Amino acid sequence: MRRAALTLAAALMLAPGAPAHAACRLALALALDVSSSVDAEEDALQRGGLARALLAPRVQAAFFSVPGESVALGAYEWSGRYQQTVILPWTPIDSPAALRAAAATIAASRRAHSRFPTALGYALGFGAGFLREAPDCLFRTLDVSGDGRNNEGFPPALAYRHFPFEGVTVNGLAIAGGPEDIAAYYRAELIHGPGAFVEEAAGYADYERAMRRKLERELRAPALGGGMPPALRAAALNDTGLADPHRRPAAGARSRVPQPQPPPAPTEDRPDRPPRPLPPR
Repeated sequence: MRRAALTLAAALMLAPGAPAHAACRLALALALDVSSSVDAEEDALQRGGLARALLAPRVQAAFFSVPGESVALGAYEWSGRYQQTVILPWTPIDSPAALRAAAATIAASRRAHSRFPTALGYALGFGAGFLREAPDCLFRTLDVSGDGRNNEGFPPALAYRHFPFEGVTVNGLAIAGGPEDIAAYYRAELIHGPGAFVEEAAGYADYERAMRRKLERELRAPALGGGMPPALRAAALNDTGLADPHRRPAAGARSRVPQPQPPPAPTEDRPDRPPRPLPPR
């Protein structure tokens, strides 16, 4: 069975007249905390640190580690229940020039809000919708940075229960500096999906270094089939039973996992009730 699937995939790849286009191996969404606990200097360190981390030589090498397969990159900032702002629309990173342009866009962005609390569940709900707008990629990852616990609205657990996170990995970058162990909180409450992890920054001055490490790890090609043509790799993953739970179904394919239905709108946010739907941007 496996040999037949691989043979069929190879034949499709080599068939005359097959369209040649770059595949997307990863949709990576970056979420930056701009809640009231983050002052202007810290926001500049976070925003500028992310832009510089994207251009670090090892991170650039990781972006282009699989020839013919690009990464789609997007970013947004988050704070209160309805204070989420896209600072980088979905952008195919298919060349060094595209990566430099994306980093420049993030570096030039300006904070939209500064006086709202830390609504982590709402940030996740927004991220789930943002990822659904991404190009069709083999894997999807949400990368959340922050320095505090959820203190507004529904918690992360309700976001994972009621928003579409099938096939999504959520990693965290915990920024230390306060009395609480944010890394431990992120490990217990935030990260989601097999292989999810937390990277820790020892304060905002250390953010750039921590982001470089996290990006290198997130952009690393999967062990099975790195450099293998996308259709052939997908067939191999499915047929061997090793398909990563992060894998997004191909366009037009039916998922083996039932898709969640939209949650009903409750009268208030309580831990035992589903969250209110997020408003449109």
